[in-house]
Amino acid sequence: MQKLRRFFAVLPEGDRALATAWWCLVLLGGLLPAAFSVAVGVLLTAIHRGDDLRPALVTVGVLFVAGLVHAPILSQVGANLGDRVAMALHRRLLVAATAPQGVAHLESPEDAGDLAVARDFDTGMSGPQLSLSLGIIAGGLVLLVTGATQTLLLFGLSWWAPLVIGAAWASTHLLLRESTSWDRTQDEVRVSQQRAEYTYRLGVGGAAAKEIRVFGLADWLVTRFAASRRDLVDRRLHATRVRQRPLRGALLILLLANAVLFGWIAREAGAGRIDIGQVAVFAQAAIGASLIAFGGFNWALVRAADNVDAVLRAERGMAVTGALPSGTADAEGLPVREIRFADVRFSYPGQDREVLAGLDLVIPAGTSLAVVGLNGEGKTTLIKLLCRLYDPTSGRILVDGRDIREFDITSWRRRLTAVFQDFARYELSMRDNVAPLGAPDEVVRAALADADAVDLRSLDTVLAPGYDDGTDLSGGQWQRVAIARALAAVRQGAGVVILDEPTAQLDVRGEAEIFDRVLAATRDCTTLLISHRFSTVRNADRICVLADGRVAELGTHDQLMALGGSYRLMFDMQASRFDRQGSHGAHH
Repeated sequence: MQKLRRFFAVLPEGDRALATAWWCLVLLGGLLPAAFSVAVGVLLTAIHRGDDLRPALVTVGVLFVAGLVHAPILSQVGANLGDRVAMALHRRLLVAATAPQGVAHLESPEDAGDLAVARDFDTGMSGPQLSLSLGIIAGGLVLLVTGATQTLLLFGLSWWAPLVIGAAWASTHLLLRESTSWDRTQDEVRVSQQRAEYTYRLGVGGAAAKEIRVFGLADWLVTRFAASRRDLVDRRLHATRVRQRPLRGALLILLLANAVLFGWIAREAGAGRIDIGQVAVFAQAAIGASLIAFGGFNWALVRAADNVDAVLRAERGMAVTGALPSGTADAEGLPVREIRFADVRFSYPGQDREVLAGLDLVIPAGTSLAVVGLNGEGKTTLIKLLCRLYDPTSGRILVDGRDIREFDITSWRRRLTAVFQDFARYELSMRDNVAPLGAPDEVVRAALADADAVDLRSLDTVLAPGYDDGTDLSGGQWQRVAIARALAAVRQGAGVVILDEPTAQLDVRGEAEIFDRVLAATRDCTTLLISHRFSTVRNADRICVLADGRVAELGTHDQLMALGGSYRLMFDMQASRFDRQGSHGAHH
């Protein structure tokens, strides 16, 4: 019941006036049949007595027309309200996903299930869209109100009549409650739904399109989708059980109650205590009371309430998981001296393994530091901590001697700019890709020039092939745009530059040219570079080798080569591979 209360409480968020109109139309829809029954009874009585029929006929006609137009109006209002509620919930989910200063809520496996259901709540994968659901829900509620109002008419027959027939029809909800229960909160049902949705998106999306075709996986994918959807349907149907004994009991109660009631109506009519019009009213009321059993909280309401509850649950969870406290100090102009990682330890939420295990590292202000190491040694984690996307499990990150947590997060992030390995490709204009929050055109053009991307497209070209006059870029061209975005931020005041595999999609020659340009454009900044290409790494002022979550080696390229340790081994291995490739190309 709490889910249902939360669902109905959300409706006014879409549009309070529409929600009020929807409820009024639901009540009106339930009252109209009872009013029509009374009007027909009055008309029959007037015919029997020979009275003037015009008032009764007009009333019947008005109620008949009202009944005809009510359904389409309620349907339209419900569809409009459903769209608005969905929009409000999507907005709440978007705010909940973007408001936390950290990213743990978006990367946590524990929150992934709720977030997946919440994100797709109105796509039709987990039930009808709200614009359709509200029509089905309204239909069930109208039937319930109709049954209740028809039952109340029986007070005109006898005080006990509505109590007996109302209790009989209402008992079906209790006796047969398991036959209409769709238990979608069970873990196996949720897992089955996630598998079906994942397989579906894998086929209709573009991420795996090449491999699906190259490896001939189309039939395999369709078969897996059909099997997972069939499993989901079977699990849902398994939760819908009709037990014979409660069904027989419900039928017996209904037969006895209706037999008593219709017998009493016949008795009263035979004795002349009710006329033909009253017989018609009470007979229709007795029949209409059955709608109590068929109306009410139907499957669409349960599904919609589950989906809305998933959004609200994800909203609450993300607010907690992704929350990071913000300090109040201003980070303007920092760092002046250094950035220091002091005995920093970090484990991702829900994991025991320490990615960083007592990291001590100093980055002097205005210098460049390259960080290398094997995969999983904490290079990207170091960046996340510096950006305050997470906080260390223990230890401190100090900027000119002050804990980074003392600074206002927004103020500190204004000092940062980054090219992430998984950088965003915005379906916006070139101008908005380089400077999403705006910048003078001369800044945008200068940043594109620094990234060797001036000849890609005009500033107003939309970088998305699906738009009018839109276009797409190659992977290497997109990477230059991402670099230009970071360099535009430098021209607008950022003093710390983070480069996570900034040239991974460029060839060796293009990488060398771009990196020289980046170093020139950021020569007054504190630059942190992560790269697997040692031809790029060697140009940094210092190089740090991470191993087991700690600094294993630190120095200039020449110093580390002379040391003959891990860096020398990795450098020589990569250099020999390039030498073999070069000699192989020369041979051919």
